[in-house]
Amino acid sequence: MKKPVLGFGQHLMVDGYGCGNDRLIDLDGIYEFLNKCPDLIKMTKIMPPYVFKYTGKYPQDWGLSGFVLIAESHISIHTFPEKAYLSLDVFSCKNFDYRVALEYATEHFQIGNYEVKFLDRGLEFPREIQAVSHYLRDERKQLRI
Repeated sequence: MKKPVLGFGQHLMVDGYGCGNDRLIDLDGIYEFLNKCPDLIKMTKIMPPYVFKYTGKYPQDWGLSGFVLIAESHISIHTFPEKAYLSLDVFSCKNFDYRVALEYATEHFQIGNYEVKFLDRGLEFPREIQAVSHYLRDERKQLRI
């Protein structure tokens, strides 16, 4: 499969509802999720995951947040146990099978229902300068007029 000459990467955003409470409050479990997910989607982890507890201004807003940096970008998660909710982002400059990440998150966090957005980011980002250089030359010509 030929790599596209334009486009920065892909971004998976998951809003999970009706999640298993014990999963949303398990610091070690979130660490495990973030530690395993990069391998499942064939990414390169460049540091161990970092997970911490957040106590919000309002008691019902507390939760756990975590992220892992990958060579291709990052994976982050935020949980809201009092609302049985989580948000998950997987952002990568390398294409990946979002269904693998979604299936793993659904199983791991016992997500009852979810909303998914999967976007191509940076649609005009030039991956190969030589392949898009004619666009730049054309723009410069137009600016001289």
